[in-house]
Amino acid sequence: MESSLPQVARPLPRRRTVHYTLSLWLLAAPLLLLIAAPVLALVARVDFSLFLANLTSNVVIRAISLSLVTSLIATLLALCFGLPLAYLLARRQFRGKMIVDTLIDLPMILPPAVAGIALLLAFGRRGLIGAPLAEFGITLAFTQVAVIMAQTFVAAPYFVKAATAALLGVERELEQSAALDGASPLQVFVAITIPLSWPVLSSGLVMTWARALGEFGATIIFAGNLAGRTQTMPLAIYLGFERDLQLAIVLALVLLGVAFLVLLIVKGWLRQRVGAV
Repeated sequence: MESSLPQVARPLPRRRTVHYTLSLWLLAAPLLLLIAAPVLALVARVDFSLFLANLTSNVVIRAISLSLVTSLIATLLALCFGLPLAYLLARRQFRGKMIVDTLIDLPMILPPAVAGIALLLAFGRRGLIGAPLAEFGITLAFTQVAVIMAQTFVAAPYFVKAATAALLGVERELEQSAALDGASPLQVFVAITIPLSWPVLSSGLVMTWARALGEFGATIIFAGNLAGRTQTMPLAIYLGFERDLQLAIVLALVLLGVAFLVLLIVKGWLRQRVGAV
């Protein structure tokens, strides 16, 4: 006669668990080495006697300031216009939904140079949209607006994808309960939907900002590499690699350091928030 008692899975012996964990670390080591080695190489090649002078140079300060301002604006634009789009994709059924969803994927898989050419052909002075604007004296290409547009184009889809997944993960019963209690759709969205999906939304915002901060290919083609005007940190690194390697290394370390620190802080905050729920 078979026993009706549930079978309790016995844990693996400690030795087998240790061996299994070590095997996983050995398999993961090549990828970790591939990621960590370039960062360590950058630090090793820094000439610390010139580090402070390069860090406080006008080229570096202007590139850092422009990158931070434009990437933050691009992130805000992604939030303002990407959240409604994510809501439509997550909560509404409409014709062409798959086409819209695929269109959002394109900037994430397009080569950056292709994105830059496409933006230039659309919004340049002779572009599809840029030509009519030029008749009114409005020029977008090779301006700081072009920097923001390029960053938004390549980075916003990351937020839209994260926001769509976040909204799909919210329990509809909670929203329906609030609606039955008399809350308006906007009140439900602000009081229920946003707080429940905020950890994923904030993670998506950070990834969007990091992608915008590191944007290079589309920016250099659509906005140019004009010092003090459109030269962001990645563009200054590219130019510095040809003229002043130490300047390029300093900028690269600043870019890596800022992104790493922000990601670390957000990950820690999210871990505390999830643990407190």
